[in-house]
Parts: sequence; C-alpha cells; structure tokens
Amino acid sequence: MGEHVLDHADRAIVNRLQHGFPISERPFAEAARELGLQESELLKRVDRLLQTGVLTRFGPMYQIERAGGAVVLAAMQVPTMDLDRVVAVLNAMPEVAHNYLRSHRFNLWFVLATASQAQVDSVIDRIEEVTGHPVYAMPKLKEYFLDLRLPV
Repeated sequence: MGEHVLDHADRAIVNRLQHGFPISERPFAEAARELGLQESELLKRVDRLLQTGVLTRFGPMYQIERAGGAVVLAAMQVPTMDLDRVVAVLNAMPEVAHNYLRSHRFNLWFVLATASQAQVDSVIDRIEEVTGHPVYAMPKLKEYFLDLRLPV
C-alpha cells in the first residue's frame, strides 16, 4: 500500500463518519449533504479510502454478546521475520476485527468476534494451525466505553 495524501474533503469525511452514520432511507445522500458533496462523490471517496487502505473498514460497531456472539482479545508472539505472513493470515479472516503490532514480546494483538464462543475456539485453533504460533486468548471480564475518535 502506497502512501495516500488526504485532501480537505477526505479529512472531513473521515472525521464526520467517526461520529455516526445517518439512519435514513438514503444515509449516504444525507451524509454527503452535511459534507457539501454529492452522494456519488461520497461513495467514490469512501471506496477509494478503503481501496488505498486509509480506512481498513467502514461499518457499524456491534456489542456482539448482546446478539449471542462472542468477542475476545488475543495476542501472539511472532518472530519479526514471520510477521508479514501471520498478519496476512489474520487480515484474511472475517472473524478478526482488527490487529496491531506492539513493542513487547507479545507483539501481535487482535480482536476476534464470532457468533458463538465455540467459534472463537475454532478460529483460534485454525490460526494456530495455519501460522504455527500459539494464540493467547484473553476474554473480556468488564467492558469500558472509550468513545475513541481519531481526527485526521
């Protein structure tokens, strides 16, 4: 992925959409109006931001447990020379909500979200089998709402 320079409209889109998405018959048209854009332009820009990797996902955040699902934070110890391969494995899995590197012996962290606890266990087994590295799962004991927003 090459570096992508965000123009004023791109920055406005990213900043606006972190604060919620309109719930209406035509949410993109409504959001576009708020941003001073045409609906088609907003759709093209969001697609480009996703294709270039500026945005890694665009969609709702759910409290999966309320729907009967499961979520777990997990970590791995992956040798530097194997990080690209293991990250590619995680990125290809729809159950992996996101992942990130840390400067720690547990250097790769990620969140799994599945329809059931049994699926969490199954996905962890699959990750371990494909990568050859153990996964350390840390189930959520208590939830904190941070309302994290990242202005650009």
